[in-house]
Amino acid sequence: MRKYFVLAALVAGGLFAGVQGARAQSAILNLPRESQRASVSQRIGITDITINYHRPQVKGRKVLGPGSPQPYGQVWRAGANENTTINFSTDVTVEGKPLAKGVYGLHMIPGESDWVVIFSKNSTSWGSFTYDPAEDALRVTVKSHPAEMEEAMRYDIDDVKANDATVTLRWEKVAVPFHVSVDTNAVVVASLHNQLRARPKYEWAGWSEAAEYMLDNKLSADEALADANQSIAIEDRFENEMDKARALDALNRADDAKAARAKAMSLGTQQQVHSYGRQLQVAKKNDEALEIFRANIKKDPNSWIGHNETARLAVAKGDYDTALKEMKLSQAGLPDALKPQLDTIIKRLENKEDINK
Repeated sequence: MRKYFVLAALVAGGLFAGVQGARAQSAILNLPRESQRASVSQRIGITDITINYHRPQVKGRKVLGPGSPQPYGQVWRAGANENTTINFSTDVTVEGKPLAKGVYGLHMIPGESDWVVIFSKNSTSWGSFTYDPAEDALRVTVKSHPAEMEEAMRYDIDDVKANDATVTLRWEKVAVPFHVSVDTNAVVVASLHNQLRARPKYEWAGWSEAAEYMLDNKLSADEALADANQSIAIEDRFENEMDKARALDALNRADDAKAARAKAMSLGTQQQVHSYGRQLQVAKKNDEALEIFRANIKKDPNSWIGHNETARLAVAKGDYDTALKEMKLSQAGLPDALKPQLDTIIKRLENKEDINK
């Protein structure tokens, strides 16, 4: 009998509003629910946003506004059953206001056009029945807008960019969006410090990747240089010497950068050096690229890369016959995966096209 007293109390308290029969949502057993459980997650940079909720259905009713189960101006659980929760793995801003990382109970106060979105420090209650404004971590007001019909309420996380996304509740013919932003670079830098402390001290790659992130995102060149030097101290390689050269360039230390780059060229494989030369050509630095190709030939003039470099040098002189001959020699030792690409280059040479552009 205790089971039915509990269920009766829950029904009387409005907790099962809209459910056909109390047994559909047992307080004791794991049974199917009328409003089924769902979740949606999205990563922004390295920040994870996760919403856990239950999906009430319209079922031919008017569900929001006057005369509906959820009138305007009253706190709503923004879902069904237990608290709808939203979890941010790092600090964020919501509609431009700061919110610390953590799990929050997500509530809303519907309005005809203005909706209040509430992030409560209490995320473990049933619905909004015990909601307390004193536990608010943040409130923001947003505008709803008309939308296509949604029978079962849902959350979407859309318009995802490097630093922000839009979370939208959709139900019936209403959409309620709110904007979440992350300072991705600041989050990543702080995370890198902890990640590198946790990595084995014999791994060079992590420090190199950290330096590259700093440089690619135009962050601290001093920190990038320190990371590159740490990587080099573990194992001196083409990759981390190139990181060092980039950092020194960013610090306007041109002579030191040149020395680091020369060290990288001596340590790199022919493939690595060739790839760097091609990057220079893409950057319209053809004279620098040709110097790289000249030096790279010396590593092994008879390899497919050696013949490739010789062909590119011949093109620079306008000698397409020699270039075509050398590029065909390059075919012999070329990996199968690259052969279609080289076939295209050979056709361009047959048409006397400048392959260095």
